[in-house]
Amino acid sequence: MVRASKGSKTARTAGRQTSRPASKRSPAKRKNGPGERVGYRWSTRLLALAFLFVLVLGVYLLYLDNLVRMKFDGKRWAVPARVYGRPLELYAGASISPEQLVAELDRLGYRKVRHPDAQATWSRNNSRFLIRTRPFQFWDGTEPEHYLDLRFEGDRLARLSGTGGAPLALVRLDAPEVGSLYPAHNEDRVLLSREQLPESLVKGVLAVEDRSFYSHHGVDPKAILRAVWANLRAGGVVQGGSTLTQQLIKNLYLSRKRTLWRKVNEAAMALLLDARYGKDEILTAYANEIYLGQDGNRAIHGFGLASRFYFNRPLEELDLPRLALLVGLIRGPSLYDPRRHPERAQQRRDLVLQLMQQEGAISEQQLQQAVKAPLGVGKPGSGGEARYPTLLALVWRQLQSDYREEDLTSEGLRIFTTLDPWIQEQSEKALSSRLALLEKRNRLPSGKLEGAVVVVAAGSGEVLAVVGGRDPGYAGFNRALDAVRPIGSLIKPVVYLGALMQPRRYTLTSRIEDKPVTMRLAGGKRWTPQNYDHKSHGSVTLLQSLSHSYNLATVNLGMELGVARVAGLLEDIGITRQVEQVPALLLGALSLSPLEVAQIYQTFAAGGFHSPLRAIREVQSKGGSVLQRYPLTVRQAVDQGPVYLLNRNLQEVVSSGTARGLSAFLPAYLNLAGKTGTTDELRDSWFAGFDNDRVAVVWIGRDDNSPAGLSGAQGAMQVWGDLMRRFNPDPLNLPAPTSVEQIWVDAESGLLADEHCTNAVLLPYLRGSAPVTRSSCINETGQGIGNFFRGLFE
Repeated sequence: MVRASKGSKTARTAGRQTSRPASKRSPAKRKNGPGERVGYRWSTRLLALAFLFVLVLGVYLLYLDNLVRMKFDGKRWAVPARVYGRPLELYAGASISPEQLVAELDRLGYRKVRHPDAQATWSRNNSRFLIRTRPFQFWDGTEPEHYLDLRFEGDRLARLSGTGGAPLALVRLDAPEVGSLYPAHNEDRVLLSREQLPESLVKGVLAVEDRSFYSHHGVDPKAILRAVWANLRAGGVVQGGSTLTQQLIKNLYLSRKRTLWRKVNEAAMALLLDARYGKDEILTAYANEIYLGQDGNRAIHGFGLASRFYFNRPLEELDLPRLALLVGLIRGPSLYDPRRHPERAQQRRDLVLQLMQQEGAISEQQLQQAVKAPLGVGKPGSGGEARYPTLLALVWRQLQSDYREEDLTSEGLRIFTTLDPWIQEQSEKALSSRLALLEKRNRLPSGKLEGAVVVVAAGSGEVLAVVGGRDPGYAGFNRALDAVRPIGSLIKPVVYLGALMQPRRYTLTSRIEDKPVTMRLAGGKRWTPQNYDHKSHGSVTLLQSLSHSYNLATVNLGMELGVARVAGLLEDIGITRQVEQVPALLLGALSLSPLEVAQIYQTFAAGGFHSPLRAIREVQSKGGSVLQRYPLTVRQAVDQGPVYLLNRNLQEVVSSGTARGLSAFLPAYLNLAGKTGTTDELRDSWFAGFDNDRVAVVWIGRDDNSPAGLSGAQGAMQVWGDLMRRFNPDPLNLPAPTSVEQIWVDAESGLLADEHCTNAVLLPYLRGSAPVTRSSCINETGQGIGNFFRGLFE
């Protein structure tokens, strides 16, 4: 028993001894070796890095996605304001020549055809025109499409009828687009919807730029591989693999830097854009964003604007060859510029047409017809874009008081102006051609003379034309608005108007002394004015003095009136500039711009009624809602009677005074009114005048203020006569107010006379101011008035 017990204990002890080593070899208790511990740590780090990378990538993709959505859902582009000119109004009896109508149709992009079956087409058979117009939304309603039959008699529209020969009272052609107000980055575009994109254009873009557009997801791997293979074979970059979506991303979001990081961003954003938006929406954005040319400092973006820039037509009116030309410009607008490189542009256009035919977008017959077509590109600037920088400068200034700059340059406003493109272009031609001729005739340095022209409507003050220099397309110094120069004798009518407003003291036949005068000024200086001919003419009438622009008589008259009265009258008729009240003011020591001078003479032409000069009629939103109207405002500045007397005197200036040289340009029966102006040392040459409908002001001088070498009659009047001749003006028939009566007087003495007397003239007087003493003039038969009446009764 004892042995067994010992044995049992020994066995248990052996069991314990044998079990310990087994416990030490168990995996749960085994320690890792050095290599295993390092591998574990790297695996953990890699997993952490992978997680971090995925997290950062996810956050970055969310950032890119937000960037894509923010711009694509929001305001993608700053849409410039569109500026429109005055529409041509057609009515029976309108003073419109056939040439003027043709010029307007060309400006609007209308096509001459055999018979006008489509919108914006016309035909002509001698003095008869057939026109099918475009509909157009004006500020006061929509002008529908019309089929017009016009008959001319000379330079008059004799008959206007519509469908079926029914007479029409008035029809407006669509308003010409004369420019745009675009933002500081100088991008301009006309936004289009998907429905406004012609299918031939869409097919052409896809055939050339992205054949798999509707099947890929923003990035096309096959196209990338094709491009890589083609570039490797050519040893250079000859083909790109970017889809339309990638091109849109690059243009809309990314910089121009060619880096790998930009390409990665481009691909990622293209995938995101394609995932969020429909193909047609992406295609429309591409069509509005793509860069297609340069117009000076203005970038042409989108097919809508490119159509107007190159062809002067809306995109929907373009045929297949012209659409293919626009598609060809995508690859390189400068390289394939159809105006600078027509042969290269035609080759590119034909290649586009061939690719379209290969893709089944057009037939073989369409291809053959299209490649035979000319490029059909219009003249530079024919679309009116930025064509009139001086007018746009005036529009901009008048709008800034009511709108913020960002609204004018980004909200797509429609601004209707008073500009008459035909009058504007005639004014530009008259100024440029006459300045060159004046330099040649007077042996002046070539290209040194500058000038400005302002034309306004006589009754309403609407600005019809603004020319800021001899190079009208130059958007630099605007002399019509900013050349503030002494106006010389143009101020004299204000002095004489001040006198005629006092009929008890002055009439047209009142006498004043044209004699030397010397005045002591502040500081002890003396002022001794002289006449232009350095002579004095003794006792002269007001009529004679203004007609011949006598300085000495004007100074004597002005000092009798008082300089303060003349300065106050200037303010009454529309001058807001501070006027220095010195005696020299009476001879034009007042510096004004041509636009300000036009304001003075507009008040004269309107019979004493002042209308602030305005260049804007109405502003609409992009959708056509009225935002602001600029209605006609009229204020009676001066009584009609004295202004009527002054205007008769200004007619005498043209018929027999300092402006009689206008007879070389215009017939006497027009009875035009005007005034020459010349400043010291012939530095400034001015002329201001008006016919029945328009007031025009011309200034000529040099920018460095050195003498121009021309008097008002020698310089500015020549330009004025040339431009007014181009307008085919109507005679100036001044309606006499009831306060005026017409009296026969002796031209020499100013006394009452019989109309048969040799020197008798019919002159206007304010009622109660006419002379009462009868002259002893001799009539045409050589008899005195008394003998004449006695012979009549005997």
